[in-house]
Amino acid sequence: MRAVRFSALTAVATAAALTAVTGCTEKGGSGTDDRVVNVTATDDKCEVSTNEFPAGHVELAIENKGSKVTEVYILFPDDRIVTERENIGPGTKQRVTAEVKAGDYQIACKPGMVGDGIRQDVKATGGTVAKRDPRLDKAVASYRAYVQAQADETLPLAETFAKAVKDGDLEAAKKAYAPSRIGWERTEPVAESFGDIDPKVDVRADGLEDGQEFTGWHRLEKALWEDKKIGATEKTLADQLITDLKDWQKRVGKADITPTSMANGAKELLDEVATGKVTGEEERYSHTDLVDFKANVEGAEKSYALLKPVAQENDAALITELDKQFAALNTLLDKYRADKASYDFVSYDKVTEAQQKELSDAVNALAEPLSKLAAAVVVK
Repeated sequence: MRAVRFSALTAVATAAALTAVTGCTEKGGSGTDDRVVNVTATDDKCEVSTNEFPAGHVELAIENKGSKVTEVYILFPDDRIVTERENIGPGTKQRVTAEVKAGDYQIACKPGMVGDGIRQDVKATGGTVAKRDPRLDKAVASYRAYVQAQADETLPLAETFAKAVKDGDLEAAKKAYAPSRIGWERTEPVAESFGDIDPKVDVRADGLEDGQEFTGWHRLEKALWEDKKIGATEKTLADQLITDLKDWQKRVGKADITPTSMANGAKELLDEVATGKVTGEEERYSHTDLVDFKANVEGAEKSYALLKPVAQENDAALITELDKQFAALNTLLDKYRADKASYDFVSYDKVTEAQQKELSDAVNALAEPLSKLAAAVVVK
């Protein structure tokens, strides 16, 4: 879920720095490669090396020169997400490869990772995106079927959860809570790409924007585990959750999916783990973080598996490393559940600091090579 991931940093973020658009400026050309856009992010600016680039594959070369953790997006005019890279620390650099059709877009930097961001209008010019490897078209079709299936399978599980809430059955609702979230967590970057569904369904209390109502799974999680009561408000929120998930189910098949968005989405899922699940922030009341953790890893691994045949030919060493790190992380996760076929994981408040550090290290060991997968599916 795209809420606040670094609460201490977010507390000191200023609204002016995050929402102003006047801080965007254009720098000189980036050199000989017209498909590379240099993005320099600071606490109050979002500088791009060019406002125009050829349609097809574009690479953002991002440098955070600010004092706050930031994230950078390519956005459609209606705020749908083409691609994003989150958790870019001060003084660090990231490279992100995306596939864009001809048209108008915005590049947005979000210091503190909140607000609408500092935005720059950009344009992709030229004809249609070059024809790609037919195996990648097949991978996209298979992944589209996968995300639709996850949404279809989530709805009845969520309805079971909502019914328990509406029946006032506290224990049944607690039991149904984590299973209802697995499909969402496996495919979260696709849900987030729409822009308006995630804030209704998966926001945390410390991720609320000004005037935003606290709704969705985590609002009900708080009622069940912290407040230990179900009232009329919670029953209404349970109905609203199902309405919003049905909206997701109907729209997910229309998501804009490309091979690079699949690869970048896999990296985003690992970022979700690193900044929400390993820290225990995501499921702070229920402590079901390891269920989400596993679902995120499964979703990332699905994208990877579909893209692997092409990536293998372009970067065999990368594939060897990814196979190794996915296996290591899955083996480590297995230590915390009853058996490999279940989602009966240890409550995260029982996981020691040393164990959390071990999990974090394993996630980071996978996330670094996974960040290179998008570039590995681009035709050389």
